[in-house]
Amino acid sequence: MGIVKDKASIIKAITLSTSLHATSMRVSIIRATTHDPSSPPSENRISAVMGGGGQGSRTISSTCINTLMGRLQATRSAAVALKCLLVAHNIVSTGSFILKDQLSFYPSTGGQNFLNLSKFRDKSDNDTWQMSSWVRWYAAVVEQNLMVSRVMGYYLCNNLDRNNNNNKVSALSSWEVLSEVDALLDYVECTRDAPDSFKNVTNGLIHDVLELVGKDYRLVQRELSIRVKELGDRIHGLSSGELTRFLEGLNRVEDGKESLSSLFKKRRSDDEFWDLISQVKMRILEIIMVKKREKETRLMITWVGGEDHVQKKSTRLSEPPQALFRLPSGGGWSSSLGLTHVIV
Repeated sequence: MGIVKDKASIIKAITLSTSLHATSMRVSIIRATTHDPSSPPSENRISAVMGGGGQGSRTISSTCINTLMGRLQATRSAAVALKCLLVAHNIVSTGSFILKDQLSFYPSTGGQNFLNLSKFRDKSDNDTWQMSSWVRWYAAVVEQNLMVSRVMGYYLCNNLDRNNNNNKVSALSSWEVLSEVDALLDYVECTRDAPDSFKNVTNGLIHDVLELVGKDYRLVQRELSIRVKELGDRIHGLSSGELTRFLEGLNRVEDGKESLSSLFKKRRSDDEFWDLISQVKMRILEIIMVKKREKETRLMITWVGGEDHVQKKSTRLSEPPQALFRLPSGGGWSSSLGLTHVIV
């Protein structure tokens, strides 16, 4: 049945298209996003889509993205939806700038990035129902990737120069760095929420999805490390609010450690990343405790001398300060405990 639908879609694309280039591009998209639930689109099929849409005018690129997103929104097939998302993800990762630009437009700005598939369900059978959870998750991951790129001002795959990245981050204010950390953490949290069935994945399509998401996760991990190190170097200059926000962010990362370690193959860089998170977190906790002790230290003002001469004395209180009142003679002061401070 799926093969028949694909052939019908190709015939329709050829019949309705007024441009030879547009026809070729639409056919390429259909062939890359067939109804076959087990086979992922080949590299050649994906390259054909990106090559056709990434060359020429912005109008052609827009038509490519509109066709791809239109097929994604119209289909009720989990396999077709997952393949559309895989093609879109490849565009984000290795596509031309003009294609990425078209895909990154949000509906609020007039674009065609309709990646909200939270209600997607393929009820054909039990397998497609299970695959639907992958569609919902993957759509959220791809969208989060685009959101991270918006916050940081560049696509994750386009910033492989570590030195330039370090210099860029160093020039930002601490609040700006924390905002980028929050965006990266949103991606990490979205990624860790993969369907539980990933532990027994035998489907080639889902395997390719996880492989591509894994590459993005490594890039996000690198970007996070740079920013955590930068904030760690500034740690003594951070305000209490910034320290709290930073600590909450590190807790968010650690909460997903087990899920992320299970989802992706372990690498040496993973140990380095988690060690960094743990070390910086301990430093933050130490500073917060010091600040807390300093705050608990309160000043008790003891009046010494006449009304025209006041001296302040600092002391740590173990008990609440007692009320003082003037004695009727001598100008002394008496506390509610009966102690008397006499002016000499």
